[in-house]
Amino acid sequence: MTPQHPRIRRIPLNAAAVVTVVVCLFPVYWMISTAFKPSRDIRSPEPRLFPYTWTLDHFRRAVQADGFELFWRNSVLVTLGAVLLALVVALGSAFAVARMRWKGRRQFMLLVFIAQMAPWESLIIPVYIISRDTDMLDRLPTLTLVYFMITLPFTIVVLRGFIATIPPELEEAAQVDGCTRTGAFRRVALPLLAPGLMATSLFGLITAWNEFAYANFLIIKQQDNRTLPVWLSSFQNTFGTDWGATMAASTLFALPALVIFLLLQRHVTSGFAAGAVKG
Repeated sequence: MTPQHPRIRRIPLNAAAVVTVVVCLFPVYWMISTAFKPSRDIRSPEPRLFPYTWTLDHFRRAVQADGFELFWRNSVLVTLGAVLLALVVALGSAFAVARMRWKGRRQFMLLVFIAQMAPWESLIIPVYIISRDTDMLDRLPTLTLVYFMITLPFTIVVLRGFIATIPPELEEAAQVDGCTRTGAFRRVALPLLAPGLMATSLFGLITAWNEFAYANFLIIKQQDNRTLPVWLSSFQNTFGTDWGATMAASTLFALPALVIFLLLQRHVTSGFAAGAVKG
């Protein structure tokens, strides 16, 4: 029997990859195309895959909606605050686990893994009760701390694996030249951690940027403190849902994360790959 050519053997895998990409990207395409369709085409009983006419009215209504700029500011502040706080805390924790030998190190990492596996939704009620009893409801710092708590375990795990790939001899050589342990880490190891920092930052950014449940439950009375995911639900009223404005607002909402991912894609890929080499 004649052996199959390698290209022929790859056809099923390539076909499966194409189908997967189409299935994953079609909802995104439908969201964007609906944002540009006139309202009559959106409500048409015969859906059209490609819009025959284009309009920007939905984007205009989304931008002119009440609270657009305010909710953008809230989302940016909460997301950046949670990501920066997680990076600072996780960097110290990951360095202590990867470089130092101390009693309870394995138990600490086990607790981190357990915290990472816990579903976020199961913590909504305890977090709500704690926030209520400490008078921290309806405040952006509370939301920032919650997102910090959600992203911290993953950040520790990835940075720990990434630090483990950096030879400790590099830092030891810097210490021989007169650097302190902190100075050696800052001057030698920290620049090499850039891909790992970008990878974990992107994960934290997307998680905090897209989160809806906590933002909806913890910000109840102070409407001005809500974030963009909650703002998207404002296009639904007693008369129905304004699908054109909803899709336009969703497109605007997804753009920042998409642009940042495209800019950092190379560093993110290398960061995750390097962080998975050693555990």
